Amino acid sequence: MSVLDALESGPATLAQLVRITGLARPTAHRLAVALERHRMVARDSQGRFVLGPRLNELSIATGEDRLLAVANPVLVQLRDRTGESAQLYRRQGDVRVCVAAAERTSGLRDTVPVGSELPMTAGSAAQILLAWEDSERIRRALRGAHFTAATLSQVRRRRWAQSVGEREPGVASVSAPVTAPGGRVIAAVSVSGPLERLTRSPGRLYAAEVLAAAGKISEALRSG
Repeated sequence: MSVLDALESGPATLAQLVRITGLARPTAHRLAVALERHRMVARDSQGRFVLGPRLNELSIATGEDRLLAVANPVLVQLRDRTGESAQLYRRQGDVRVCVAAAERTSGLRDTVPVGSELPMTAGSAAQILLAWEDSERIRRALRGAHFTAATLSQVRRRRWAQSVGEREPGVASVSAPVTAPGGRVIAAVSVSGPLERLTRSPGRLYAAEVLAAAGKISEALRSG
């Protein structure tokens, strides 16, 4: 459990696992490899340990994913209030996964199917999911990213992010953090749509709405 807890906030090398868990290096390695055999732990493209696919399978099997149960109606409300598609993203290793969505029902829209894996190097949701990571993880993630450390500092200060054409030309988005009861960022709520409607300053249009939606989900998780 110490190893799984250590990986909850993102990928970790063996050295980082040792530091976070306080386990002896041989013990941390033996446990991580054993968990990997059972698909509770996996490796990312850099060989770091990450949470494995079996955890998601178990979560789906129980049908009791509290975050999704709370988020889905809020995403529908966010879509209806903004008129744009709304999504919920979680980080999984080097990608972010769309785990829930409420699509705009007609007209030009940005469609992100549930289950889509998107890069952590572009988009407002990626900025949110990276902004509160430790400095070493941020430094590694910024290699090749479409945003900078200064961008993430601004995100932490105002608690929302925007992007214009980062992930896909002609698409803009606004995102805000969902936090667990302990205050850790566990997901990002987004609205996205064509640049023609969201403009080059999408945060000016929808930051307040997205912040309110993220706050509503976070509050429900605390009270649940």
